Amino acid sequence: MKAIIVAGGHGSRLLPMTNHTHKTLLPLCGQPIIDYALATIRNSGITEITIIGNKFIDKIRAHVGHDVNYVLESEPKGVAAALQLAREHNENCPLLIWFSDNITNLNLKNEVRTFSHGAVLLTREVENPEDFGIAIMKNGEIVDVVEKPVNSSNKLAIGGIYMFDATFWQRLDAAQRLSDFSISDITKQYIKEGSAKVISVGENTWIDCGTPENLMRAAQMVEEGLFSIGVD
Repeated sequence: MKAIIVAGGHGSRLLPMTNHTHKTLLPLCGQPIIDYALATIRNSGITEITIIGNKFIDKIRAHVGHDVNYVLESEPKGVAAALQLAREHNENCPLLIWFSDNITNLNLKNEVRTFSHGAVLLTREVENPEDFGIAIMKNGEIVDVVEKPVNSSNKLAIGGIYMFDATFWQRLDAAQRLSDFSISDITKQYIKEGSAKVISVGENTWIDCGTPENLMRAAQMVEEGLFSIGVD
């Protein structure tokens, strides 16, 4: 399995903090967000990592170093276009797709080691389902994903961390022509085939740091010892 960290876009939800740096370089108790993501990925056993970055990619490279691959997203054209930039070195293998403003302390070693086909989706209960793709469950199985529903009673959000098998790219080719494409258009294909698996975790094991409020909450959780960069 290889990993792709999607670190493009404008970081508009975190302005003005992202006027002069990338959101993944914003600190959580002195350590940039991206360090937490990289620690979890490397601790899972994955050694080949590609980072898709925006105009601040040189700052990311200067911090992370040269043991990962870097791809420049010179102009934000959406998630599908960004992912296609990383295709050349990430075909014919399973993938961990990681949207960079997410962190988790969930140990993914076993999931990475035993992964064979389909898709794995991380989920947790949230109070603001209108900001997420929401998993629709039936008899313990995921049957659909609804993007940012309004007034939904379902609150099981899908986080920005996914595992996909080697058919990911052909699925992306088929779905990216949609005018309102989201990563859910990929996961729905696996769900329809019955090959998607959900790992439901608590807030303590996954948080989206993409807003000022969540960034502050994540920093508090680091201070409480809920997130770290140690190796298990």
